[in-house]
Amino acid sequence: MRRRPVCAIEDLPPGTMKLVQAGRFGVGVYNIDGSLYAIANYCTHEGAPLCAGYVRGTTEYAPDLPGQVRHVRAGRVIRCPWHQWEFDIPTGVNLADPTKRVRTYEVDIADGQVYLTA
Repeated sequence: MRRRPVCAIEDLPPGTMKLVQAGRFGVGVYNIDGSLYAIANYCTHEGAPLCAGYVRGTTEYAPDLPGQVRHVRAGRVIRCPWHQWEFDIPTGVNLADPTKRVRTYEVDIADGQVYLTA
């Protein structure tokens, strides 16, 4: 693994992603509400380009508010474009089966530059 520059922090505003050529499949670097995360561009189900998927959140029923839903993990769930498997971007964990996950990587900022270690 090596540390490599991705982009200037202003080029990765909240809600965006940069695909970096790292490793065999690439790595998606995401800015979620000002926090940076990186996941492999490879779905563990059948090898789809995961970072081409739709980023969204999940909903759940609010037990304290009958009949209402609460939005959780807003903007931090990636849905695979091939078979709709969903993964939490910060942890790489599959939402339906926590024993399955995609690889995550370290991201940091130094002097206004985003760096990925992959």
